[in-house]
Amino acid sequence: MHNLEGKWDVSQAAARAYQALREDILTGERPAGSRLREEQLAEDYGLSRTPVREAIRRLQADGLVQVVPNRGAEVVSLSDEDFEEMFGLRSVLESYAARHAALRGEADVDRLHELCDAMERQLERLDEDGAHEEITRLNMEFHQAIHRAGGRRLLPELLSRVIEVPLVRRTFHRYTTAELHRSFTQHRELAEAIAAGDGDWAQAVMRSHVLAARATLLRPVQEQEDNQ
Repeated sequence: MHNLEGKWDVSQAAARAYQALREDILTGERPAGSRLREEQLAEDYGLSRTPVREAIRRLQADGLVQVVPNRGAEVVSLSDEDFEEMFGLRSVLESYAARHAALRGEADVDRLHELCDAMERQLERLDEDGAHEEITRLNMEFHQAIHRAGGRRLLPELLSRVIEVPLVRRTFHRYTTAELHRSFTQHRELAEAIAAGDGDWAQAVMRSHVLAARATLLRPVQEQEDNQ
């Protein structure tokens, strides 16, 4: 019995380390390229190195951590080609999810509207600390709600990695206020299309939404090419 309790404690500690480190990565607390030293992480989270090591292994499987020869574990760094490929996948998979969320009629539309309200309220406090991180959290919940409504187990799992990994670039910090307004308007239209049960409408809006996000986030690359 004592050994089982010990195993359960280790499992809980590993889950805690995983959630804490994952949150630090997705909020930008540990930006792309940051070294992830087991000793320091264990001290930061008040844990031993064993659960931290397990958390790093899980996050590597999630695509949020990479192991670099002679450097060890670090937060994943994405090339522009990686970034564009992920948005190409998103445009296909999320459009599919939106279409089927509308056709299946199982989405919590009231919750989608609540999330739209919450994101729009953040527009009034963009200059405050934490506003962009809160938008990121709310946006993730909005999209995940559509993924769950549009598929069973496989689709949400596939989309989780495709969406979360690019967040290491702190994506919403790159949006202008006008681009945030556009994005939130598209969220509203998505909720309306899903509520109406119109799969074609929902699919078209989601594809436009994802492609607009790609254009925003790759804008610095295009500007650099234009200057050259």
